[in-house]
Amino acid sequence: MKFLIKTQRGMEAVAGNYIKELLPGSKVWISPMGYSGLVLVETEDEEAYKKILEIPEVERVIPVLVETKADLEEIVNAAELIAELIDENETFSVKTKRRGKHDFSSIDVNRALGAKIRELTMADVNLSWPDKVVQVEILGDRAFISVLPGEEYRKYTPDKFNARKLFSRVVLVQMPYWGDYKACRNFGEKIGRAAQAFEVKELIIAPKEKMNAYELMEFIKGVRIGQESRYQIQKEAYPWEVPKVPVSVWDLYQVVRDKRRNKRLLIITDPKGPTLAEVKDKLARDMHYAKEIVVFIGSREGIPRGLFRFADYVVDLAPYMTFATEHGIPAALVSLWEIYEEFIRGEGENDSSGS
Repeated sequence: MKFLIKTQRGMEAVAGNYIKELLPGSKVWISPMGYSGLVLVETEDEEAYKKILEIPEVERVIPVLVETKADLEEIVNAAELIAELIDENETFSVKTKRRGKHDFSSIDVNRALGAKIRELTMADVNLSWPDKVVQVEILGDRAFISVLPGEEYRKYTPDKFNARKLFSRVVLVQMPYWGDYKACRNFGEKIGRAAQAFEVKELIIAPKEKMNAYELMEFIKGVRIGQESRYQIQKEAYPWEVPKVPVSVWDLYQVVRDKRRNKRLLIITDPKGPTLAEVKDKLARDMHYAKEIVVFIGSREGIPRGLFRFADYVVDLAPYMTFATEHGIPAALVSLWEIYEEFIRGEGENDSSGS
């Protein structure tokens, strides 16, 4: 039996040495062909898979079904062995990770091998949540092919509610940080990164009074830097098009006047309010039906108390605790998502029971 082990980069030697201890007599190649984060193991121990998973440094264990030359024709010829593990009533996808230089691309492998497997099995291709995943790992001049359960790859599944649908209706109203220029920029970066990470409808930077223009300028520069850094990561990581969050500047009191007049749901996070547990059921229901959810977050000091009268909710996210400025957005949005998800799951159960 042969296994391809994946670790964090730099941890392959640690994992490899532990594997040698657990599987005496086995052949262990650390960083095969010079590729970090990988360990190749050949063993006769029938309990090898379970034993290797006992090592914390090991992230994934891929049992190798077929090993071929890193040649497109040879890889496709392996389809006959692969087809034996895929039933006609199952769905599958092909995923290829290629390391080194070749005269074909990963997409070429996916397309050619997938077509051959479909021809042999008559199984359907499902790129989102397949029953089986044909994993092709190419290291230099060798290709290692496996057939894995699709569950290992299911980041986005039908039983998970899409949090982006909620956050796309959220407008963040963030009081800017002020003071030392460097601190203003640093806090701006963290806030810009957080707002973009949640893909909210809009980020409004809202001073409550006249403030130093250069301090505000540094804060906004930071927001832009933080947003752009996160946006570039999202473009690479997500299989869908990612919107860049609009950023604007508006006086805090005018935001309240405008949003209140247009009947948006206004939420202020402040220790003076009731806990989230006390209002979660009604709040979640109101969020569900709201066209826009406006969340106000302070900076260095809280939202002015006079605005509490105009909010639909003033909520204490964590009693006896005050969040740091850069933690305001993640703390508020994660908390709101948790109660909202609980609500929509409950609604789904109620609907199914009544149907």
